[in-house]
Amino acid sequence: MSAAPRVSPSELFAPGEWAPFQVRSDWKGLALVAHCWIVIGLTIAAGTAWPVLIPLCVMVVGTRQLGLAILMHEAAHGGLSRNLAINDFVGHWLCAVPVGASLGAYRPYHLSHHRFAQQPQDPDLMLSAPFPITSASLRRKIIRDLTGQTFFKQRILLPLAMLRSSRSRDTPGVGADHDYEAVVTGRSAVPFLAFNLGLLLLMSLAGVGWAFWVLWILPLATWFPMVTRIRNIAEHACVDGSASDPFRAARTTRAAWWERAFIAPYWVNFHAEHHLFMHVPCWNLPALNRAISSRLEAQRMETAASYLQVLKTATTRPS
Repeated sequence: MSAAPRVSPSELFAPGEWAPFQVRSDWKGLALVAHCWIVIGLTIAAGTAWPVLIPLCVMVVGTRQLGLAILMHEAAHGGLSRNLAINDFVGHWLCAVPVGASLGAYRPYHLSHHRFAQQPQDPDLMLSAPFPITSASLRRKIIRDLTGQTFFKQRILLPLAMLRSSRSRDTPGVGADHDYEAVVTGRSAVPFLAFNLGLLLLMSLAGVGWAFWVLWILPLATWFPMVTRIRNIAEHACVDGSASDPFRAARTTRAAWWERAFIAPYWVNFHAEHHLFMHVPCWNLPALNRAISSRLEAQRMETAASYLQVLKTATTRPS
């Protein structure tokens, strides 16, 4: 199997220039997790106090649920804490489980994606290979996301299919087309259910049990799948030469403040830089972007001016 092409930091940076990007922190990643939960908590409180804000709150909470998935991704690279036990505990129980994922299942899957990025062996290739698609096709996908159909498939149908396949050798598994969904949701159904039952109990005891359904489950069932889809499209879809040039393994999107608030939190938009040097902590990616931008090689990198531009690029297939 052929691995994805690589570039060494020494090809771009002198040792002194590169050293700051390698520095890990004992607290910055944990502070991001705390920030994510504080935003979720304050937003839920605002929605319960002022129900008129509920539509906005659904978008904010759904984006921070994606933020938890992004911070799980950071933990998969050991970026939440230099203490691996703390990194894995926080990454699994405070980031992965609340959104139905498993750090233990996700890490080997995701590292395989980095090893074989955009090669035939890339387990994430199915997320980018179908693009470009038609505008009508994207519209149908987004409708499925916002109406809860994607959530139902991932959280109900997929775990049931995996349960049936584990009980019977004659029953086929979920199949390669569902590998990503199986890792993100299907293999962590029991902890996900336990967490949500606990959260429902706490909110019910606080007298706001209804808010669990409206301000936690509703975002998880609607906005979260949609922004996850947009993130997946933006990262790898329609990047020519991604299989052969390490500088084109992924796309970086210039996210405005409102895109960072409602679509792409915690610097996830700097995905080209992440694929070049996957062990750089996420909070260092903006500085890495600026440093690479001054090099000639930066001209080969795929960038988009906005997520809207990404979606336009991804829907250039004629109807």
